[in-house]
Amino acid sequence: MRWIRRVFAALGLLLVVAAASGLWYARQTLPVLDGQLQLSGLSAPVQVRRDASDVTHVLASRSTDAWMALGYVHAQERGWQLAFNRAVMRGTLSSFLGPATLETDKLMRTLGIRQAAVRQLGLLPPEAKAAVEAYSAGINAYFAHTDEARTPEFLLLGVNPREAAAAGGWWDAADSVGWSIMLALDLGGNWGNEFARLSALQVLDTDALWELFPPYPGEPRAASADLGKLYRELGVYRNGAGQKLSAAPEPPAHDLRSRIAQDLRAWTDTFGHSEGKGSNNWVLAGSRTRSGKPLLANDPHLGLSAPAIWYFARLQAPDTPDQKGLDVIGATLPGTPFVVLGRTANAAWGFTNTGPDVQDLYLEQINPDNPGQYRVPSADGQPAWAPFTVRPEVIQVKGQPDVTHLVRHTRHGPVLSDAQALHREVIDTSRFVLSLRWTALEADDGNVLATLEANRAQSVDELLKAFADFQAPMQSVVMADRAGRIAYKAAGRVPVRAHDNGIRGVAPSPGWEARYDWTGWLPYADTPQDDGGARGWVATANQRVHGPDYPHFLTQDWAAPYRMERIAQLLEQTPQHDLASLQRIQGDLYAASTLRLLPFLQKAQSAHPLAAAAQQALQGFDGVMRADAAAPLIYSAWVDEFTRGVVGGRLGEQRFKTLYGKRLFRNAVEGILESDNKAWCGPAGCAQASGAALTRALDRLQTVHSADVARWRWGDAHPAISVHRPMSEVKPLARLFEVRVPTGGDPFTVNVGQYHLDKADAPYANRHAASLRALYDLEDLDRSVFIYQTGQSGNLFSSRYRDMSATWAANEHRPLSLNPSAWKHTLELRP
Repeated sequence: MRWIRRVFAALGLLLVVAAASGLWYARQTLPVLDGQLQLSGLSAPVQVRRDASDVTHVLASRSTDAWMALGYVHAQERGWQLAFNRAVMRGTLSSFLGPATLETDKLMRTLGIRQAAVRQLGLLPPEAKAAVEAYSAGINAYFAHTDEARTPEFLLLGVNPREAAAAGGWWDAADSVGWSIMLALDLGGNWGNEFARLSALQVLDTDALWELFPPYPGEPRAASADLGKLYRELGVYRNGAGQKLSAAPEPPAHDLRSRIAQDLRAWTDTFGHSEGKGSNNWVLAGSRTRSGKPLLANDPHLGLSAPAIWYFARLQAPDTPDQKGLDVIGATLPGTPFVVLGRTANAAWGFTNTGPDVQDLYLEQINPDNPGQYRVPSADGQPAWAPFTVRPEVIQVKGQPDVTHLVRHTRHGPVLSDAQALHREVIDTSRFVLSLRWTALEADDGNVLATLEANRAQSVDELLKAFADFQAPMQSVVMADRAGRIAYKAAGRVPVRAHDNGIRGVAPSPGWEARYDWTGWLPYADTPQDDGGARGWVATANQRVHGPDYPHFLTQDWAAPYRMERIAQLLEQTPQHDLASLQRIQGDLYAASTLRLLPFLQKAQSAHPLAAAAQQALQGFDGVMRADAAAPLIYSAWVDEFTRGVVGGRLGEQRFKTLYGKRLFRNAVEGILESDNKAWCGPAGCAQASGAALTRALDRLQTVHSADVARWRWGDAHPAISVHRPMSEVKPLARLFEVRVPTGGDPFTVNVGQYHLDKADAPYANRHAASLRALYDLEDLDRSVFIYQTGQSGNLFSSRYRDMSATWAANEHRPLSLNPSAWKHTLELRP
């Protein structure tokens, strides 16, 4: 408790400082933006200029100097973000947060992010390796030599990177490679869906499972095996079909470390699960634009955080006899030295998550005579065994002795169930464990090289060539150049599965049967691609990215096509577009998914005193999820309660809690209601279940929003919350560190607003949305614009910490120019 008392004692001082930002400490934490600073290791001075949009322009004489200076700038502006992300990635959170984060550290150590990054770094070509090394040197130089005071997070949590940086290095090149893997972890694969299906099959048969996880519209079931029968015959489950899963207890209100740990576990529990993790992008040929030149739009959807995941910057350096130059502007990812999404002088590109199945869970059978061995394929079909590879990981825990965690590996990869408590509750780990095969852990990942080459590309052809090296997470890339060419390409590594693989990665496979192994990689030439053709445009929104005749299996877990269908409708409505029309599409709040289910809600019978007023509010509702209307709130609460009652009723309360929130089961609900499926709704049918759900929804809404339906507003329940880790869990500080703004939309609108229904305090809050919006005009790329939801600074004392939030919520933008009309700040970094 002394740790907690120390934090809260510091809160009073911090609140005083926050209330009077002119105090000495607050001023000392702000970065130097003007004048001169020394950065040892540069070959020549570097100009770091901020324009009126607060985009940072790094103007160097050599590319390595530009990357080093960007590392310095990221450390200036996002020091705590780098420190926290490094601790997550390396599995060292417990060194300053104590035993409450031990399970998160065990997961990261088990995945072996650090080990994979070191392997990948060793295989990089010289220039790519030089880029991450120069960038890391810039980060370390800032932490080792700056006179700026540490921001409050460092002080409150007792973290001091300066000591390590001054002693020879705190951040290293492998950390930059590792953070690219972490982005793949956040976006890639389906291990969570695989395990969800395994868990659900304890209480469902295979046919009911496909009702709960229906295939993509128009597609057959991806797996031909009777999964329920397979798992029952193997005896996979811990306590049989009737097992009750335990729920994690709510931490005491005063237990700060436990609450931080709960937030981090909820965050890391979403790894390997891709529902709602999407984006929009589209590109139009000159035949569909007013200027006759291409236009490109992108808004990647990610978890909202403060500071934001992105930092907008420009990197410029000329060609030299020994180095290629670059001139690129756009969204950089603190922790890495490149522009991830953006443009050069002549070309632009944008990403959405393709979402192929690049993670497979394998059931590994343990040798009953030797628990140090697991079963492997054999030529004669008789059991054969091989030893687990074991790696000890020593984890420092604040205030307690070190903990040694043993990481086991099989021929497929790490034993994930050793670090996932829920796995151990579902399967009998005395007989089986679950291992993970994942593309991002392969040694020859080429993301660093691909991104470096994209930063130099001046044409679609050069972009297509650059992204041939991109591997994980697979991205649907739209691109355009000033010569007028447009293209779409799915860039990334996808495993090939054997034709007799009857599971195809949909659920865990028996690891001792060779037919479930990956047999190779889909060639880059065979991944989906499109040039727009006579249509004149290409768009992606995480929907199925290929036609029905495409011969290769990518996944069955595509996002529902609602966003894509709406984008296509709006693109086709206007013969010729400009930036303003693309801006309106990015801000669109229409939800066809709402109109699909609305008739069931409007027919719902409820004796609740507010039912008549609620039904009146629904009259004339057009499916537009406006922040200032009551109807979107009533609808969202009703479909939430229907899902809890019907799906939760069949799965069981605790199992449902482990699955819901990370997924909405909206496709399942649509099928259940439209077929009046009594196996799910009960003998009285779905109309009765719908009415009961409306009653429960109105009870909840009345408690939270008053008994006056006319005063209810969707935006009150659906603010965009950019959370700060870990200070969002410190209630007196949360409103200081978080960035909140009212929003409309929902998970199925183009202007997306994904909520996490397992968050009891704010279940409908917008937590996963457009992490940036960008529009590129290939007639004049200096007319391009951008915005994201917080601000460039990661220091809450800075006026630049949240200054973009209102502009983002209003779907407005800032200019993104290589030739700004004026500079607000100029800093020279000298060798």
